[in-house]
Amino acid sequence: MNADKRRRIFERFRAANPKPATELEYSTPFELLVAVILSAQATDRSVNAVTRKLFPIARTPRAIADLGVEGLSTYVRTIGLWKAKAKNVVATSSAITDMHGGEVPRDRESLELLPGVGRKTANVVLNTIFGEPTIAVDTHIFRVANRTKLAPGKTPRAVEDALVRSTPGEFAHDAHHWLILHGRYVCKALKPACPGCLINDLCEYGPRRRIIAASGKTP
Repeated sequence: MNADKRRRIFERFRAANPKPATELEYSTPFELLVAVILSAQATDRSVNAVTRKLFPIARTPRAIADLGVEGLSTYVRTIGLWKAKAKNVVATSSAITDMHGGEVPRDRESLELLPGVGRKTANVVLNTIFGEPTIAVDTHIFRVANRTKLAPGKTPRAVEDALVRSTPGEFAHDAHHWLILHGRYVCKALKPACPGCLINDLCEYGPRRRIIAASGKTP
């Protein structure tokens, strides 16, 4: 995909959604970190249902550490991988309390040393809380980047590097959110909504013309 087409894609995303944001609910950097850890292989909706009950009871690193794994488990057992997530969230809460003065660290190295925090989670926090132009490549972004040919890559890291390298600077901060939302609601895995897609004339997904033709709509 050439640079002009790539720019036009992001211009359309910006025009449609000038201020994109995560759909995870949070009010502090720590709450977002917890929500992102919980969101692995789970929907934002299911995580929000959990944190709406959890955060009024325990919303600081010390409070969640004091809950312990058993106490936290009563809140998170409705989401996937809850046992491992409960252990990681409690361990991370303890580490933030003991090693970072109760504050979420703002550098990648420190974030990735926290239990349950990998590159993707660190990227979300760095982008959403600290305003860095990072791109957290989840399954949605991986699919959209490859399907549209916006930034093809065989691994999430390859896609991340390609997006960081090729996304124009003015769109770099918000690209993460636009692409996730596009993959979640439009460029879906099984039934991409090509006929109503706002970038369908710029997309380089091979089957899209067949999908549009089948819908009876003009591309």
